[in-house]
Parts: sequence; C-alpha cells; structure tokens
Amino acid sequence: MFKKIVVLLMLTMLVGFSAEAGMHTNSEGKPVITVASDCTWPPMEFINSDKQIVGFSVDLMKAAANAGGYVVDIKNVAWDGIFAGLASGKYDCICSSVSINNERKKAMDFSTPYFEVQQSVVTNKDSKATTLADFKGKNVGAQIGTTGYFAVKKVDGIVAKSYDEVGLAMEDLYNGRISAVVCDDPIAADFALQQEEYAKRLKIAFIVKSDTPEYLGVAFQKGNKEVLDLVNKGLAAVVKDGTYDKIKAKWFGSN
Repeated sequence: MFKKIVVLLMLTMLVGFSAEAGMHTNSEGKPVITVASDCTWPPMEFINSDKQIVGFSVDLMKAAANAGGYVVDIKNVAWDGIFAGLASGKYDCICSSVSINNERKKAMDFSTPYFEVQQSVVTNKDSKATTLADFKGKNVGAQIGTTGYFAVKKVDGIVAKSYDEVGLAMEDLYNGRISAVVCDDPIAADFALQQEEYAKRLKIAFIVKSDTPEYLGVAFQKGNKEVLDLVNKGLAAVVKDGTYDKIKAKWFGSN
C-alpha cells in the first residue's frame, strides 16, 4: 500500500517554486498556506485532550511545509461546507482525508496521493454480516458527503443514515441505534480496535470491495497551480528523505 504512495510522490518531485504576488507570506518571507481540516477523523486528523490539532496528516503537512520552504496554518473546519469554503477562497487547500475521485476532480484539483484507504464496515461483534447487502432493511451510518456514505447509498434496501461526524455514527452503533458504520479503514481501526470502550463491543467486519484503489489527496481550488506545486514539492521531499515513513510508523506502527 505505502510503496505505491512512495512511488507516486517521488514521480512528482518538483524543481523550484514561485512565491510571488498574491500569496501571503510571514515575517520571514515564507509563503503561508492555510489548510482546512475537519478534525474528527482519528488517527488522521483530530483534536487531542490538550485541544491541539494532531494526527498523521497534520504531521505530514507540517513536515512537507518544513521541507518545501513554506508554512502551514491548519484550521479546524466542519465537513459540512468545507468544499464550499475552498471554492470561495476561505483557505488555500483541504487536507482532511479527502478521497480523490472523478466527480471531485471536476470541481477541484488534487495533490499527489499521500495515502491509500479502503472502506471498512464496523459492526457489533455478534454480527454475521459479510457484505453490505446483508444490511438490507437496516440502518447503516456514515459521515455525510464521504465515500463511505456513497458506498452505503449504492446498496438498495439499506437505510442510509448520515452524520456530521463519524464519531456520532460510532456512538449510535455502540448504543444499538444503527447496525453498522462505513468509513476509511484507519478511522475504523481507531474506533473499533483502539478505543477501549468501543473495542469491547465493536469489530471491523469486512472491507467494501472495490475495483479501483482509493487514495487520499490534498484538495485545492481549481487552477491554483502555485499552491498545489508548492505542496507537491514538500510531499515529495519528505518521501525522499524518509520522513514520510517515520510519520507513518508513529501513527500506524511499522509493517
């Protein structure tokens, strides 16, 4: 999985960049890129007990900025409206476990993929379900506007229940109000396997089958090549110097 990402990032290594008129700079003259992130997706991006924005993608964006010669200002932005905010120029990009797909590529540009994900289905441990079709007639939750929610909506007979945050869906699952939750596999693992209370009752039942791989990328306003190139340069640099692997190991352990 990660080898694919490394190859893709290395192929997009850029030589030099421009930080000319139009881009905000700090007192040191470095470009400042404002990043929107819906911080409800542990371990990718979330708010810790000290009220700090942390996670795999947060560390990755900061490391890429350091390597690429720019600065990132990461802001917690609710998923509902996050894409509209990008289109209106409220921030320069979104790094928030955004899956790259053809529909989104019509409305925005994407960085080189930085992570490969699959859609996992979290259920109660006593569930015998092996496919989404097994939930026909039942309520299945997912965060609205995500690929997990789209996967649920594709199956006839399932009652798709949308949530503003995936954590709210997990809470309803834990309390028996829905039968399953569909979300990215690292998020599923965090809720179902690593959170002690949930781990006693929940499990990852299966992965939703897909004919094509699903990658996460940083999203940019259509045509904002200057900022996109800057971020791609930083991402490629952290792959080349081994920082990417160190960040991955910190949050997911070594393979």
